[in-house]
Amino acid sequence: MLETAEKSAKKAKPTASERREKRAKAAAMYWAGHTPKEIAKDLNVPESTVYSWRKEDGWELSEPAKRLATRMEMRLHLLVEREDKTELELREIETLSRSLMRAARVQKFFEGGNETDLLPKTKRRHKKKKKEPAKNEFSPEAITEINQAWRDELFDYQNEWWSARRRFRIRNILKSRQIGATWYFAREAFVDAVNTGDNQIFLSASKAQAHIFKLYIRQFAQEVTGVELTGDPIVLWNGATLYFLSTNSATAQGYHGHVYMDEYMWINGFAKLQKVASGMALHKKWKQTYFSTPSSVQHEGYQFWAGEHFNRGRTSAEHVTIDVSHDTLAPGHLGEDNHWRQIVTIHDAMARGCDLFDLEQLRLEYSPETFAQLLECKFSDDLEAVFTLKDLMACMVDGWEVWEDFKPFLDRPLGDRPVWVGYDPSRTRDDACLAVIAPPAVPGGNFRVIEKHRYSNKSFVYQAEQIKRICDRYNVKHIGVDASGIGYGVYERVKEFYPMVEKITYNVAVKTRLVIKAQQLVRTRRLEFDAGEKVTAQAFMGIRKTTLGNGSISYAANRTAETGHADEAWAIMHALDRYEFNDAEGASSESIMELS
Repeated sequence: MLETAEKSAKKAKPTASERREKRAKAAAMYWAGHTPKEIAKDLNVPESTVYSWRKEDGWELSEPAKRLATRMEMRLHLLVEREDKTELELREIETLSRSLMRAARVQKFFEGGNETDLLPKTKRRHKKKKKEPAKNEFSPEAITEINQAWRDELFDYQNEWWSARRRFRIRNILKSRQIGATWYFAREAFVDAVNTGDNQIFLSASKAQAHIFKLYIRQFAQEVTGVELTGDPIVLWNGATLYFLSTNSATAQGYHGHVYMDEYMWINGFAKLQKVASGMALHKKWKQTYFSTPSSVQHEGYQFWAGEHFNRGRTSAEHVTIDVSHDTLAPGHLGEDNHWRQIVTIHDAMARGCDLFDLEQLRLEYSPETFAQLLECKFSDDLEAVFTLKDLMACMVDGWEVWEDFKPFLDRPLGDRPVWVGYDPSRTRDDACLAVIAPPAVPGGNFRVIEKHRYSNKSFVYQAEQIKRICDRYNVKHIGVDASGIGYGVYERVKEFYPMVEKITYNVAVKTRLVIKAQQLVRTRRLEFDAGEKVTAQAFMGIRKTTLGNGSISYAANRTAETGHADEAWAIMHALDRYEFNDAEGASSESIMELS
């Protein structure tokens, strides 16, 4: 009991990173005009501490470049820690990283450097050349710091994952959302690469999702040692190569190393990808790690999880039966197919030290069905769903690879090509959602979900301003706004700058129209969204048929925070309301009746 109390106390103690972040925030607030008294109150620290920081860090004497760098660093930390990052957020992280490097050079110049700090290329003109360290190199002292730092912040179940890695060739983990799996496995692989020189291969549904591993690794290395890792793939000084691959690039031959595949139960064509992955780890020294939240029992990943994949091609006498019950797998268990399996629900994570959740609040926010799937690792059966996982997965593409005309960081990401916009308002314990759709350039082409934004606890004015920003970036030809009830305020403000905005007022006929249009596009594979956006798929899967009191059919969703309350699906459908069926696109009256 005493040892457990000591561990809990240790985990409650702020980390070095948290202390640095709080100190940086204090400096940023001071430069923004806040008094030490106000800062102390906001950060819950003694006022004397704030005065001490001001003196020690020289806030009043700091150069503008340092002040700007501090603000950028705070923004970078916020983005890196955010779950389910969008493409725009990933690219913003890359931009901020480069900007911080430039800001560091400017600061060095003000602190007594020379022109080579501002213009690094001029260093070659100087006769005296200082030997540069090898690219992506860590000193023995830095390696010691890395090994210590990564173990200091682990929960007990993450320590169990590390122990299993050393003992077993294949780890197969079913997990709750947001318990730090991707964060952990990125660090685990990086630490192993630093210490052994072994290659590490990260496989994800899309390039954007694979780069989340890369961002976690770069952040960890920078935070602990100050080394800025570069390159894609990242090649360390000791020869270890870290590959970040999507399903499109995973068919390339020649890769070999330890394999990590995340959210594998949301990957289209998983069986084929798993075969490629196992080939990359064919040598006995390489380990394979598969981890995911549950999707549907119809997904190929479920057969892999349940052991049915092993039985294929074997005689009945060779078949194995894998016990995948929570009681058996919660502590971790080696099955007859040589997979070490573990289930880590939200309850398991909390029991093993994770203090990041308010369980009672989550029960209020989630329906029992959604709570069970996303947090208690229960699979769904979507055969009777309005939108099945099978159909939705056929709509998933690697946006970074196939949308060549989409440049999200340009002032005009699609130039003058038209887009349609859909908005779903916030409701009780709900976020508002904004979706941007690129319609096809030719009849019969595909509709692409190129941007999504969610707003929590924001005013009508703020949300309308965000829609206005979209209008400034794109050639907007349609805006559909749900003006039922609380959404009316946003609609009225959007109408001021976009008079053609479509007012969508919900009733049974309108809901049916929206759902049938989306069904037509999903089932004919004409809707595309990035394969890393599993929340979008979950939002569509959350929509169900309901029977009203008069016997008529309507559609509804279990509106819960984790699936986006289906708000992403409704926002997309509001944008797609501009779409009209026609015979040239294969939407006959018979097919529409079948869909409904």
